[in-house]
Amino acid sequence: MNFFKKIFSKEEKKKDLNQGLEKTKSSFLGKISRAIAGKSKVDHDTLDEIEEALITSDVGLETTVKIIERLEARVAKDKYINTEELNRIMKEEIIELLAENNTADLKDFSIPPGKKPYVIMVVGVNGVGKTTTIGKLAWQFKNQGLSVVLGAADTFRAAAVDQLKIWSERNGCHFYSKGMHTDPAAVAYETVKYAVEHSVDVAIIDTAGRLHTKINLMRELSKIKRSIEKSLVGAPHDVLLVLDASTGQNAIEQAKHFTDATEVSSIAMTKLDGTAKGGVVLGVSDQFKIPIKYIGVGESIEKLQVFNTADFVDSLFNE
Repeated sequence: MNFFKKIFSKEEKKKDLNQGLEKTKSSFLGKISRAIAGKSKVDHDTLDEIEEALITSDVGLETTVKIIERLEARVAKDKYINTEELNRIMKEEIIELLAENNTADLKDFSIPPGKKPYVIMVVGVNGVGKTTTIGKLAWQFKNQGLSVVLGAADTFRAAAVDQLKIWSERNGCHFYSKGMHTDPAAVAYETVKYAVEHSVDVAIIDTAGRLHTKINLMRELSKIKRSIEKSLVGAPHDVLLVLDASTGQNAIEQAKHFTDATEVSSIAMTKLDGTAKGGVVLGVSDQFKIPIKYIGVGESIEKLQVFNTADFVDSLFNE
């Protein structure tokens, strides 16, 4: 089968999602099960134990309080809810909460019409899987029949340029670089210019994940964004923040850092398969009201998925 034409069925994707969330499900459902063990109905004591289970699953305090308030309202409204109904009700309330938080719920890896090149500026700290996510995203776009250029604007980290170049070769993408220790803003500007001149569909620009201070980070990202805007009016069309789910609440701190530094418009959550802290997806969505577009549920290239609220929550509660 052609490398770029491999199509994964809905069933395969759901299987990957279920397997990718296995550690989170085991931990999350285990804590919920212990909270309601031996109970015949959902009362305040049960809700207190569920609250603790959610917090210790890295959902986060603020989001947990909202979920518990919703459950309390349901208990008060429906008068009597037994524990067998609890999972269904929690699923409904969490799906509704995510829907209120501008969740993307994309159908595939296509791009909006009328935006060519579609420019994505990718931000995030080193080690979260940023460059790998770019490579996987490029592969998905190629599967949609789109041409892609990768711009190596992370010019500070050793081997960052080489790593991105390897991904471009593996995926059959265009690649633009000015080498190490060059001006990242200039790389971003010229990558977009290259995409326009070569009629490329998608330009994905990698950026540095670590600068000495928050002020430096803000200045650098702002400078890169302005350079992209100068190269193409209306770009970047997406500022994608990559977060590592396995870091739990630290991912929320990183999100605060980067949303202060630049106008983040979407989020990718990586490494969900390697952690029991997948509940942080709910916290990130709720606290920042920024669409979660992509989730990583495995190491192989096809296991970057578009985020779907119902599928994610169903998988989370699927024993």
